Amino acid sequence: MIGRLSGILLEKNPPQLLVDCGGVGYEVDVSMSTFYNLPGVGEKVVLFTHQAIREDAHLLFGFGHAEERAVFRLLIKISGVGARTALSILSGMSIADLAQAVTLQESGRLIKVPGIGKKTAERLLLELKGKLGADLGAGGAHAAPDAQSDILNALLALGYSDKEALLALKTVPAGAGVSDGIKQALKALSKG
Repeated sequence: MIGRLSGILLEKNPPQLLVDCGGVGYEVDVSMSTFYNLPGVGEKVVLFTHQAIREDAHLLFGFGHAEERAVFRLLIKISGVGARTALSILSGMSIADLAQAVTLQESGRLIKVPGIGKKTAERLLLELKGKLGADLGAGGAHAAPDAQSDILNALLALGYSDKEALLALKTVPAGAGVSDGIKQALKALSKG
């Protein structure tokens, strides 16, 4: 199994790379988040990899960080999620955003990713719960999970971006109800 590549980046054709490792060129498919953080052609690159061996192909997937590879491996274990779909998910949202969506059980955020339908999104949330979902208390949000989800949905419905809504949600104190939480989050957004 090939677990890591270190070599010279020869070609960048999204989502595929060609990496020269001691005279052998490896074709590697990467997520767009990894692709955007690559060095220039001709420079040294280090990628964590996952090798998939199928009846008709040997495929190599590359990641800028071990954490991204670990999430990829979690995703491909889910029924109906192949390597291409997993790469699409990692290209469409950050690991933190995915963890947040899993924690709050927000299928709507996953459906925005190309190739992910409602059923696949719901399956992902169910399968990843407890494996990927971050503890929101550690992230600074303190309201009850159901209230948090309602507050976040209300802010998104009002037209705020995911990032703005999540930052505002962190200002809501512990035990706040939905209506008070929305008011406090809106107050925080108006100051920002």
